[in-house]
Amino acid sequence: MKPVAYGIGNPLIDVVYHASENDLTALGLDKGIMHLVTAERQREILNRFATREPVLRPGGSAPNTMLACGGLGVPTVVAGKIGNDDFGDSYRDQVAAYGITSRLVAGDGPTGSSVILITPDGERTMNTHLGMCQEYNREDIDEALLSQSNFLYFTGYMWDTDVQKEALQHAIAIARKNGARVVFDVADPFAVSRYRADFLKLLERDVDVVFSNHSEASILFDTDEREESAQSLARLVPTGALKIGKDGSLTWPAEESGGAADPANQPSIAHVPARPIKPTDTTGAGDMYAAGFLAALSRGRNAPDAARIAGYLAEEIIQQLGAQISIDRMRELRAELFPV
Repeated sequence: MKPVAYGIGNPLIDVVYHASENDLTALGLDKGIMHLVTAERQREILNRFATREPVLRPGGSAPNTMLACGGLGVPTVVAGKIGNDDFGDSYRDQVAAYGITSRLVAGDGPTGSSVILITPDGERTMNTHLGMCQEYNREDIDEALLSQSNFLYFTGYMWDTDVQKEALQHAIAIARKNGARVVFDVADPFAVSRYRADFLKLLERDVDVVFSNHSEASILFDTDEREESAQSLARLVPTGALKIGKDGSLTWPAEESGGAADPANQPSIAHVPARPIKPTDTTGAGDMYAAGFLAALSRGRNAPDAARIAGYLAEEIIQQLGAQISIDRMRELRAELFPV
């Protein structure tokens, strides 16, 4: 079957603990941020939780989105680099269970992992050691499959190593040559701080669909105004959404008929409110939002409708522990959100 979405990302095993504010303070961690850490730093964090039992789940932002797209019935490819180890085997099994195409390649090293600390307010603080993820390179891309796809999806996390960045730039060139839409999730405030100039250039030149949250956009455009951030994104990228937490999201183009944003005029932005949900764990909310939006676009839905579906999926994940929705529940959601 011809793939619809080709996602490139960091396949990581999530090691999830419930933590207190005191735990974060003792470890010197900024709450709600993804920290790239050395293997030694990760061991230091794990030592603090040695007497507590973790929850282990396959994770990684873009792979999570691709698994969810597969669960929603979108023919999907997940690409990335894992290790020849138990964690890598677990990842392959998870991909097979969701019925999506794997282009996970194995390297000589450990599968990447992320220690996720969840505080009582539902915020997650991630401490990621990339392992083999950071070795993903342009030779690992299945160019034939990518050239057949309608969407290329990736996140800002892929800009953290030169070989990954080069691979993504090559993938973008293939996608644009073959008429695929390039979909970029900004992904993390620290990533924006590190690569702001690169991201702005990327958004202006190569991206067709963008997802960002308010904190990421505020760094990109140096403003705390939500509407201004959404307008700035919409002037650069034809379709997208600015996620604003419990207030839902701002999306464009707002017109029911669609159409690209016109840089000469003020883009039309639609506000899509959220349901009042008490979060258990915000891990994976952005990944599920992207999956819902992509699944809707792949079925020809307009941006406001896609944002409503995306928000519903994000609200589903924050009511449970972990970054993935079970395959059985995904099938139920598919029937609810995309009735035949």
